[in-house]
Amino acid sequence: MVVGLEYTTNRADWQRNCTSSGIRVYWVVSEVKQINEPVATRGSAYQRVHAWLLARENSRYASIMAPRKRALFADLEGTILELGPGGGHNFRFFSPTVHWIGIEPNSCTHPYLRAQAAREGISAEIRPGRAEEIPAPDGMVDAVIGTLVLCSVSDPQRVLREILRVLKPGGTFAFIEHVAAPEETGMRMVQRMIRPIWKAIAGGCHPDRETWHLLERAGFEDLTIDHFKVSVAFIAPHIAGLGTKPRRPSP
Repeated sequence: MVVGLEYTTNRADWQRNCTSSGIRVYWVVSEVKQINEPVATRGSAYQRVHAWLLARENSRYASIMAPRKRALFADLEGTILELGPGGGHNFRFFSPTVHWIGIEPNSCTHPYLRAQAAREGISAEIRPGRAEEIPAPDGMVDAVIGTLVLCSVSDPQRVLREILRVLKPGGTFAFIEHVAAPEETGMRMVQRMIRPIWKAIAGGCHPDRETWHLLERAGFEDLTIDHFKVSVAFIAPHIAGLGTKPRRPSP
């Protein structure tokens, strides 16, 4: 998660941007997911602002990620479950034949998600819930999607177990995450130094989480992980890939 702050003294500008007096907030990376936050039944001011921000998309980051999302998501079929869909910026990469289920704890995002799904012609169902306790029965879905989610959950191992639980045998987990920079690099040192304050201001986001190791140990078959960089401050290192739930249970 990356958030920028820009000071403004224009009250009309503040009202348009739904922020606290004197500060305008903007995304550097728009697809921020806070799937570990408590389920919202009545939106707080923070949740309303967060939902408004998630509905806006950073065009530069989106254009960089679009080819990867298209390659990962275009062939997914059947019932798709997305963790922390935020503003619904992945809808345009799905086949219109899928049935989409979104697990989103912030109820303030739900109107944005419904509107975006309608624009893209996607059959959509939104469920409040958390990634650590996905509200879906065992073996229900054909695919699970997570983009910039595992960086901020409190227990990523538990989330991965939940993903495997709800997937059908042979089902697919498609993911894009920002991750830790290599050890002994300047960027890794910066990530480590800013982690405490960044977690506090960015919804629990860990800039130095070695998510690829968690994926490798989670129990997926045919796991592919592509490491790449995006020019976004100290979260430049990213991974993207696919994993398959084993068709037969482990002995």
